[in-house]
Amino acid sequence: MNPILAILKEHNVSDEKVKALFEAFTQNPMMAMALVQELGIPPEKLQQLMAVVMTQPHLIKEATDELGLDFEKVKEAKEKLNQ
Repeated sequence: MNPILAILKEHNVSDEKVKALFEAFTQNPMMAMALVQELGIPPEKLQQLMAVVMTQPHLIKEATDELGLDFEKVKEAKEKLNQ
């Protein structure tokens, strides 16, 4: 399983919330960041999750593939966030 998804599952984040989080990221990355904070993940695990995302960005594509989402939308959202 993808490490990003594994961390979310470890903290009992439902499949619906995981999918909603990635969909939010494709539409509004800032909103997705707020959603991550609402998932109830302890700060040290949240920091670990963010470190994985920052150091291994290819895992985002793998996670979107596992969830059946469009990675091109994720790339567009990342570009918006970087502007």
